[in-house]
Formats: sequence, C-alpha cells, structure tokens
Amino acid sequence: MVDVQTETVINRPRLEVAGYAADPGNAPDWYSNIASVRWETVPPQRVGSRVAFVAHFLGRSLEYTYEFTELVPGTSLTMRTAQGPFPMQTHYTWQDAGEGRTRMVLRNTGSPAGFSRVAGLVMAPMMRRAMRKDLAKLKQLLEAR
Repeated sequence: MVDVQTETVINRPRLEVAGYAADPGNAPDWYSNIASVRWETVPPQRVGSRVAFVAHFLGRSLEYTYEFTELVPGTSLTMRTAQGPFPMQTHYTWQDAGEGRTRMVLRNTGSPAGFSRVAGLVMAPMMRRAMRKDLAKLKQLLEAR
C-alpha cells in the first residue's frame, strides 16, 4: 500500500482554492504530470462523475479514468480509479487557515499490483516530491491572481 500526503497554505480564500483545484479542467495547469483531461460524463463534477486523464510518470504515458466518490464543495473531494497497474485514490481537503488563507491537503493512496507492487516501494518518495511540486505550482498560480 502506498499512502502519500502533503499540504500547503495558500494565501487565497478557501472557496476560491477549492473551486479551482476541484475543477478537473484546471489540472493540467498545476499538475506537472497531467497532460490532458476529458470528461466522460457531463460536467460539472458530482458523485459518480468520470474524468479521463492522460499523464506522464516515470517516462511512461498513462491513461486512466477517475470517478468522483465524495464531493463536499469547498471542503473535500475524493476520486478513485481502478484501472491500470496502480489503482489510486486521490483526496483533497480544504480548511480555513486564517483570514483569506486556505490549508489544502492532497493525499494519494493505492495498492500496486504485479511489477508495480515492487516499484511501489520507490514510488512513494517520488510521488511525495511530485505532489509537493504540484501544490507549490497551485499556490503560485492562485496567489498571482
């Protein structure tokens, strides 16, 4: 099992941060590994919505579909995929962190199968670095507004 969590404080109001980060269409702007996003269901997102992602990780192109399993607007979002060698669940939470500031937590969990199970031991530190970089990019984008 891989379980990686990272967080940041963004100097923008919670509803603004959550609204931007929860919108899959914005993912390629702040996730360094996400190349494209395509809705498989009609937007906006709600529990049961599906979004297809194309990502680049470890020199490979990966295509997978996330399904939204929990959505509390402005507070939390959970989506999961059961596809590929590394089924993953991604969870965002947003909390007020003082006036006009938001604490965002990004957590990815998954259970690698096959060869990915062995690679899972080295994937967690790589995922943590990528997630920190992604949250730093999100912070930069939103604070520049």
